[in-house]
Amino acid sequence: MIICEPAPAYGKYNYSIPEYLEMEDAATEKHEYYRGEVFAMSGGTVSHSAIGGNIYHSLRGKLNGTPCKPFNSDMRIHIEKNTLFTYPDVSVICGNILTLNDDNQNVLNPTVIFEVLSPTTKRYDLVEKFRLYQDIASLNEYVIVDSERPDVRIWNNTTSNGWLLTVYQNIEESIELQSLNISMTLKEIYESIFDA
Repeated sequence: MIICEPAPAYGKYNYSIPEYLEMEDAATEKHEYYRGEVFAMSGGTVSHSAIGGNIYHSLRGKLNGTPCKPFNSDMRIHIEKNTLFTYPDVSVICGNILTLNDDNQNVLNPTVIFEVLSPTTKRYDLVEKFRLYQDIASLNEYVIVDSERPDVRIWNNTTSNGWLLTVYQNIEESIELQSLNISMTLKEIYESIFDA
């Protein structure tokens, strides 16, 4: 998803969380919320959407029969510590799904988050959004997937050394998702996007 300027249709800043949730329930498009501001999200490119679909499809098969479930970009994640409400391209929740006030809409405990980079969101996803995601106590891995070239970056949350980065750029490689105990090839991620 692409983050734009604060949604001009709403005309004022410093919305409360209940106001945002009420507006989002009635909205026809998605919006992020952060510290009282509401940001419109527009659709991604064909390759962006295809990569997100490839990741979700691969995870569905690999996680079948486990306590972990993948979700597409319709799943809203809330980070109580910093107020962010956002829609990752793909997220995985393991075990019981915790939601804000048991509302069944705003998930609090993702285990893995995937974001597919677009030229306009690259800095946000790599820097600002990653910083915000680090406030999620349950988050073990943050995966960034470039939509313009084979490049997958995984940050693993270690208790002793902080977040450790592993980079994969060879289409023949497999990424290791340690918290899910599975691997996924770059060919699976980039199927129909780049010639292998």
